[in-house]
Amino acid sequence: MKIIRSSISGLFIIEPTLHGDSRGYFFESYNVRDFAQQTGLDISFVQDNESKSRRGVVRGLHFQRPPFAQSKLVRVVEGRVLDVAVDIRRGSPTYGQYEAVELTADNHRQFFIPKGFAHGFAVLSSEAVFQYKCDAYYEPTSEDAIAWDDPSIGIDWQLSQAEVILSDKDRTHRPLAELDSPFLYEL
Repeated sequence: MKIIRSSISGLFIIEPTLHGDSRGYFFESYNVRDFAQQTGLDISFVQDNESKSRRGVVRGLHFQRPPFAQSKLVRVVEGRVLDVAVDIRRGSPTYGQYEAVELTADNHRQFFIPKGFAHGFAVLSSEAVFQYKCDAYYEPTSEDAIAWDDPSIGIDWQLSQAEVILSDKDRTHRPLAELDSPFLYEL
């Protein structure tokens, strides 16, 4: 596996090593030892999730507040998405900045998003199946989010406004300027 460090501290793009032949391919989608050696992180994932969405669906920008904050390792097994992580760690030199990564069933890339980031994705193919590992259990009372279309962040979701499909909840999130972030940047 190849680990690519983002320009935003803590974010990693993972490219697995594919072994292919006339039958198809094989790859390790996750190996705790290799991940720890290459990132310096000791993560224990406790929950795997999967969603299926159609083109235009934007989910996000979500996070869980401490003590239920989650780190996530995300990937696409069918289709194509633009995956986005926004730095919401107070004191971070990249606070309010984001990293966007195209994840597809063909490129097999994964994106590691640690605690202290809001996360979302947009479906760019006709459908997409999105999977992710979390290092903390889902806790509805700690759910929080910032607006997916906050102009101060300026994410290009690669969709026209007319294409965007949101949940009722995702239509109502506040902008980053109104967030009292519970996360602190640590070197």
